Amino acid sequence: MTLLITVFAAVTSTIVWYVTSGNMRLGMLSLMYWGAALMWFVDAVAEYIEKGAEYFTPAAADMINDCYLGLSAVAFGLVIWLVTVLIKDPKGKIGTALMKNK
Repeated sequence: MTLLITVFAAVTSTIVWYVTSGNMRLGMLSLMYWGAALMWFVDAVAEYIEKGAEYFTPAAADMINDCYLGLSAVAFGLVIWLVTVLIKDPKGKIGTALMKNK
């Protein structure tokens, strides 16, 4: 479930990055999600090698935990991206707003 959620996030962020102008550092966001998807793909392959066909019949509690983990990873990636965008201020709006108040 974590793999599926992060792949959807990676594909979505990549499409948005490709369609938009690209000055909001969306490439970094999509690379974070693709990295997470790759990590969970390797984890899934290793677990399949270990468990065999049993890998495809997870318990409901395990699927719920994996879903929460995937959503948490996507949310954490968004937080990291948002902090980076606020610090870099690619459109200069934060710096302009701060200078207006002085």
